[in-house]
Amino acid sequence: MSHDNSIGLLIDADNSPASKIEDVLDELAKFGVINIRRAYGNWKSTHLAGWEAVLHDYAIQPIQQFAYSKGKNATDMALAIDAMDLLYTKHLSGVALVSSDSDFTPLVMRLRANGLQVYGFGEEKTPTPFVNACSRFLYLEKLGTQTLDVQPSNGKPSTPARKTAKQLKGDTKLMTLLRNAVAAATDDSGWAHLGAVGQHITKQASFDQRNYGFAKLGDLFAEIDLFTTEKREKGLYVRDTRKSVETH
Repeated sequence: MSHDNSIGLLIDADNSPASKIEDVLDELAKFGVINIRRAYGNWKSTHLAGWEAVLHDYAIQPIQQFAYSKGKNATDMALAIDAMDLLYTKHLSGVALVSSDSDFTPLVMRLRANGLQVYGFGEEKTPTPFVNACSRFLYLEKLGTQTLDVQPSNGKPSTPARKTAKQLKGDTKLMTLLRNAVAAATDDSGWAHLGAVGQHITKQASFDQRNYGFAKLGDLFAEIDLFTTEKREKGLYVRDTRKSVETH
């Protein structure tokens, strides 16, 4: 049995930047209370200096893990063991994993099989199997208003680049996901409420429109000329233009 709003945050500090932790915490706050906050790594390493600077500010418990042998990642093993302990002892509703390492894919699948939501956060280099295994996955570069550890020459924060309509339509997997979700939520009038569409999508795949550079799901649909959006009193509605043409 899980408690409705309790989330455990587990950070692979060896394989994640510290600069986005505030954005990660802000995102997770939408889904529940982050009661457990742990960061794993060899804290004797200068590589983790950035993380050491934020641990106290965000009440994150550092978990020391020595590198017992060269080329072997003991941090991953320690994190996975703790995740399984939490699964059976803390009755969480979800677990957040901050890492770009696909080795955690089997762990994610096991946690989800036991009914937990798994929120993944990693850089855009994160392998697809790990991304797809999560209930929801967000690229760190897309969080907040500033890209990961990068400042443009003018000193102003840069914003994530939007995918163009051509790029979006060229993504067969994305288009199939969107069209199936709209079809599943469409009522007798041929329109689907965007809220219902979004709920269907989250049940089917690890998806977040921000990974494509859009703040809102409606903005993503509006960018693709294969869909029509319409704002009504009860919210935004969307229609698959291809389907509407076929019915006439």
